[in-house]
Amino acid sequence: MHPWLADQLKRHFGSNDVSAIAPDPRWVDFLDEICETYEDDEAQRQTIASQLSERNDLLANELKDRLAAQRMLQKEKAEQDALIRKLEDAHNQLLQSEKMASIGQLAAGVAHEINNPIGFVSSNLTSLREYVSDLLKVVTAFEQSMDDPSQKTSVLKLIKDVDLEFLRDDVVSLMSECQDGIGRVRQIVQDLKDFSHVDHGEWVVSDLHKGLESTLNIVSNEIKYKATVEKNFGKIPEIPCIGSQLNQVFMNLLVNAAHAIKDKGIITISSGSENGWVWVAVADNGSGIAPENLKRIFDPFFTTKPVGKGTGLGLSLSYGIVQKHGGRIEVSSEVGKGTKFTVWLPSEQKHSEQGGADHKSSAINMA
Repeated sequence: MHPWLADQLKRHFGSNDVSAIAPDPRWVDFLDEICETYEDDEAQRQTIASQLSERNDLLANELKDRLAAQRMLQKEKAEQDALIRKLEDAHNQLLQSEKMASIGQLAAGVAHEINNPIGFVSSNLTSLREYVSDLLKVVTAFEQSMDDPSQKTSVLKLIKDVDLEFLRDDVVSLMSECQDGIGRVRQIVQDLKDFSHVDHGEWVVSDLHKGLESTLNIVSNEIKYKATVEKNFGKIPEIPCIGSQLNQVFMNLLVNAAHAIKDKGIITISSGSENGWVWVAVADNGSGIAPENLKRIFDPFFTTKPVGKGTGLGLSLSYGIVQKHGGRIEVSSEVGKGTKFTVWLPSEQKHSEQGGADHKSSAINMA
């Protein structure tokens, strides 16, 4: 008999002896059925309790595993953050190294551009020194003639000997040339300053056309013997950017365009704006890029230039800079006809420090 049924019979009848309580055999059968029901119910309770215990153990194990996985994810996230910071530092160092390498390659050209005006200014100053010496002689002779009228003839002879009329005109001309030369040097220095933006490396609202002009002056020596530059500037708004970095992008594109031209060609710079975007395109009629190389041109250290001519980092870093600005680079090329790079930049930056993250792709088209 089930213990629960025995307790109930004893509580109500004072005994759990069924034959004494109910001698009728039908009561025995009835009580037996009740006893079976109790046993089935207890078996179900034990099954449910066992299932609940197993479930609780399973949930506890799952919770333990999840906590362990969460701790592992936090650890991995911390390691990834540290790795990202290291990669950012390495990228910034690589960017600076490439910039310094680019400036180093252009240094000879810039020195040549500065040396030309300095050369003729120096030559003009030598002539001016001789002219001033002659003029001082005339002034001294004129002063002496004021006290001694008989010296007037010698003064006139001296004026004729030094060709005073010629000196009068040439001095003005030489001074004008010297001012022009100094102005050219000053402009080159200003262009170098604008190119590198030594005053700031932060996000500021900048005029891309001004950056293009200063960059063109810096790379002039690389281009002027290879190509004629045609400018088709459209109306574009000033945009928030890091000007020195975008100038490096333009420099890389212009120098690459010059290197792609074998003898004499044309480099076309265009600009415009549409639908909240500003674009700058640099096109050349050089040798073009082979289809098998076109998809690799933004890969770090990939270059088709001869050894010592390029590092293979220019376009890769340019791609990263444009991405940082939330933009994209499109390129189309045809072997034997030329290449065109188009840089698209948003006219507004929602998250300037991060450079925006909505449009970080490049498009490659093969004509």
